[in-house]
Amino acid sequence: MTKPCFRRAMLPALLLLFGFVAEAAAQAPAVKNPPPAPAPTANPAAPSPPAASPPAPLPTPAPISVLVVDVQSLLQNSKAAKMVRAQMEQKRNEYTKEISRAEEALRAERDALQRQQASLSADALNKKAREFQQKVNDLDRDVQAKRAALEKSNNDALSRIQQTMIKIIADIARQRHANLVLQRTDLVLFDQSFDVTDQVMQKLDEEMPTLTVNFATPEPVPAAAETPEPPAPPAKAVSAKAKRK
Repeated sequence: MTKPCFRRAMLPALLLLFGFVAEAAAQAPAVKNPPPAPAPTANPAAPSPPAASPPAPLPTPAPISVLVVDVQSLLQNSKAAKMVRAQMEQKRNEYTKEISRAEEALRAERDALQRQQASLSADALNKKAREFQQKVNDLDRDVQAKRAALEKSNNDALSRIQQTMIKIIADIARQRHANLVLQRTDLVLFDQSFDVTDQVMQKLDEEMPTLTVNFATPEPVPAAAETPEPPAPPAKAVSAKAKRK
């Protein structure tokens, strides 16, 4: 009789305990899933890479400062340019006189050859005609050589003026903190305060008041290949033909 009573006495206690546990479980907050653990790195001992530095700021461009130069005026009106032009004109006149004398001599020889046509044989006349034509060709090559020598001499002299002129312009640009120099003939409209031609002209005349041209020696122009003339018909054949007429 004792055991049943014990069991009946224990049952309410167990039910009460079970109910308390169930109620506590119902009132307990739900446990969320824990966040996943970070994946291990390949080399845990390796140091982390340094943070990227911000890009360097771009340099501020310097303000543009402009100068204008009339180069053609300097090459025409400077003292050195005027001296070059005078020397070139003098040498050109010398060459012109030499060529004129050679042309007069050729004209005289041509006239004499024309007067001898009746008294010379065909072979002799052809020979003199070829010699005369050779002299004409030689004179033509001499004219070309003199023209080329004058052009080279003039270019060399102007190049010397330009070298000094550019040096002066660079010095003025440095003094005025200019970083751009333009040629006046390339501009349509600009502020006249930018023009430093007069200042360059003054410096150029001071540094190069005179200039002697080194004239180049005319180099002979090679003769072109000449086509041989066909031989003249024999004198007898010409006489026989004339007789038949």
